[in-house]
Formats: sequence, structure tokens, C-alpha cells
Amino acid sequence: MTKEDHNRADARSNTAAHEAHESKNGKAERDAALKAVTDNMAKLKALRLAREAAQPPRPAAASKKARSKPKSSGTKSSGTKSSGGKASGEKGPALSDWLAGQQSGGRRI
Repeated sequence: MTKEDHNRADARSNTAAHEAHESKNGKAERDAALKAVTDNMAKLKALRLAREAAQPPRPAAASKKARSKPKSSGTKSSGTKSSGGKASGEKGPALSDWLAGQQSGGRRI
């Protein structure tokens, strides 16, 4: 083994030892950060529970079933459009009608 080969082998061994040492330090840092986060969450939960215990109980929220649907007068209402493009409670056209409209509008289907 030449001196150059010996130096390369030492460098590899030092690098491996250095990486092993760094991985231990990295794990310790991650564990410390995880413990800090867990402790903070436990402290905040205890504060929230104490605050909720000190407050009087709130009344139950009203049920959504209590609302009644508006009666339609036979014509389509011009209600506000939802993100679906239809007015609330309004049914869209049949699929065949929609496809025919798309084709007559110049779309290739």
C-alpha cells in the first residue's frame, strides 16, 4: 500500500466517523425540538382547558333543520349563483341537452 492509498483510506475513515458523529448530534437536536413542541402543545392545551372550565357553558347552536326551503312559484328564480354555476336549489339541464348545446356552440366532444 502506498502512502497515497493510506492517506485516502484515512480520509474515508475520518469522513465516516465525522458523519456518524454528526448524525448523533442531528438526532439529539431533532429530539430536543420535538420535546419543545410537545411541551408547548401540552401547556397550551392546559391553558385552553382552564379557560373553558372558567367560562359558563354556552347554549347549544340552533339546528340547521329549523330552516325551511323557499317555495318556488313555478318559474326559475334568479337567485345568487353558487360556485357550481347554478342558482341554489335549481337543477341543471339534462346531459343530452347540455351536450347538444356544446356541439352547437362549436365544441368538439
